[in-house]
Amino acid sequence: MYDFNPLTPLDLLPLPSSEHVNLDGKRKAEFVRTLHEKVHTNIERRTAQYAQQANKNRRKLVFEPGDWIWLHLRKERFPKQRQIKLSPRGDGSFQVVERNNDNVYRLDLLGEYHISATFNVADLSPFLAGDKHDLRSNPSQEEGNDANDQAAYGDQADPVRVPQGPVTHARAKRFKESLQALVHVGATVH
Repeated sequence: MYDFNPLTPLDLLPLPSSEHVNLDGKRKAEFVRTLHEKVHTNIERRTAQYAQQANKNRRKLVFEPGDWIWLHLRKERFPKQRQIKLSPRGDGSFQVVERNNDNVYRLDLLGEYHISATFNVADLSPFLAGDKHDLRSNPSQEEGNDANDQAAYGDQADPVRVPQGPVTHARAKRFKESLQALVHVGATVH
């Protein structure tokens, strides 16, 4: 139609003059075949490097049937539970019923949600019984104990024990409060 053959990418490459001018069809076909193999191996090697770099901080989570997990409530999947900005973003604990593969799990939702019980691993996180999560429906509501009991006494096992080293104002105040609490408990027992 245009009275000439369009240029191919191979024609645009800066090839050695001996290979470019060579008119032998078999040798040119062999040259193109080896060139394609080199390009293919280079692409595979670079793809593996990119995947390794992209996944270097990714941790693999694998759950087994019977494990307890937290469920992330996405707006797309749980519109009624995520209507309010301050509503909890997760719910749990749920038990894994079936593991389809490393990325897909089926949960026991106990009938309170009317959706499919199959979830991606990105929406799941392990439930540890010792975790002290804020389980209130609204974290800004009153009447909750937000104090960390262990942090009040530091790393001391006995709160009445006088600490070694200089006694600062904060340490003296904690010692006085714990001593008053001990006296109050002792007075109520007798």
